[in-house]
Amino acid sequence: MTVARHVRVTGRVQGVFFRAWAREEARRLGVHGWVRNCADGSVEAHVQGDEGGVAELIGKLHFGPSGAQVRDVVVENAEPENVDRFDVRH
Repeated sequence: MTVARHVRVTGRVQGVFFRAWAREEARRLGVHGWVRNCADGSVEAHVQGDEGGVAELIGKLHFGPSGAQVRDVVVENAEPENVDRFDVRH
């Protein structure tokens, strides 16, 4: 069963390759969706797939890549989107 979550990550999460790192982690886990920078300095993502993969990726988003300093992660339920891979959006 496919689950979907909307995630917003705050802290030092832009300029540290957060989006590229998230894409690689998602692809490794077989999770689909997208990630993008927001004007307020946060990063938001739509994550969907099997519950285990989605939960594992969200757990990783709490830490991010080595240069990131994650302050907070807000997760909300979302409706699945018509996506078949994980992309960086601009």
